[in-house]
This record gives sequence, C-alpha cells and structure tokens, in this order.
Amino acid sequence: MEADVVVTYVDEPDKVRAALSPLRRKLLAHLREPASASSLAEVVGEPRQKINYHLRALEAAGLVELVEERQRRGCVERIMRARPGVVIDPTVMGEFTQIQDQYAAGHLVGVAAATVRDVGRMQVKADEAGKRLLTFTLEAEVRFAAPGDVHDFTDELTAAVRAVVEKYDSEQGRPYRLVAFGHPGVAS
Repeated sequence: MEADVVVTYVDEPDKVRAALSPLRRKLLAHLREPASASSLAEVVGEPRQKINYHLRALEAAGLVELVEERQRRGCVERIMRARPGVVIDPTVMGEFTQIQDQYAAGHLVGVAAATVRDVGRMQVKADEAGKRLLTFTLEAEVRFAAPGDVHDFTDELTAAVRAVVEKYDSEQGRPYRLVAFGHPGVAS
C-alpha cells in the first residue's frame, strides 16, 4: 500500500500559468525524481541559468520543492523535485460552458472539473485538520452493441441509482454528491 500523499490544491490562475510553458512542463516531468538545475540543463539541453530561472518560478508557484542543498565547487547546489499530490483546478484553465445535455462531452468536462475542484479543496482542509476525507469511487467498463444502447443504459442506470438513493437518503445525514459519467474507452 502506498503512503498517503498530502494533496496540494492549486486554484490560482497565475500559479497554473507558471507550469504551462513547454519547458516548465518538461522540467516538472523530469522532477518526479529530485534533480539540480545543472543536471536538468544537461537533460533538456538548455543553459543552467535558464533552468534555474524556471525552477524558481515553479517553486514560487508551489509546484516544486527544495529537497536539499549541497556545497559544490564553492556554490550551493539546490536539489528540487515536483511536489507530489498537486491537483490543479481544471476550471482555472478556462470557463466551461454549462451544457444541460447529459449526453454532451462539454457537460461531462464541466461536471468533472467541478468535482476535481470541490474534492481537491475538501482534501486540503481534511489534510490540514489531520482527518481522512471519506469518498467512494465506482468504475466499470461496458461495451454497447449499438449507439442507441447508451441512452437506454443511462435511463436504466438513472432509475436504479434513484431507487438506491431513496433507500439511503436521510434528512439528518451528511450530504454526498454522486456523479456517474461515461466516456469512450481510451485505446491501448
């Protein structure tokens, strides 16, 4: 079992923009393992000073962290790594149109973005309080024989979920939001 990772929730557009350039995304990918500006410069083929500038911007945005400092040739070498558990609020990447068509991809993206935002914020608060955020996830794969089966399946699933919700819903209970969505599988 993996150790729990503290979630860092980023919902400030300036912090998100700090990671958007191709070079910074490349640095974040390489910083899954701790590295210095010098070692990163060799890997990505850019001057160390340029890498150091971008690392400082990523550090200021809270996307990378200092692991250690080492004395090297009369200088201090900073070893950095990408912060584990960073969740970026997808809604800061642009406004999502609220489409009320339950079969529209735009509606799915908007609901998923709101879910990431809400759960990310709650996880940060739970971490700060030293508590566990109780959630649940249901996943399944279904293969539809015909495109029209998607609509029939959705109608039947909605009715089944409604029956289970009515059974367990309590006015005095803590509210939970249940979101079920489907999308085409990603080809391997």
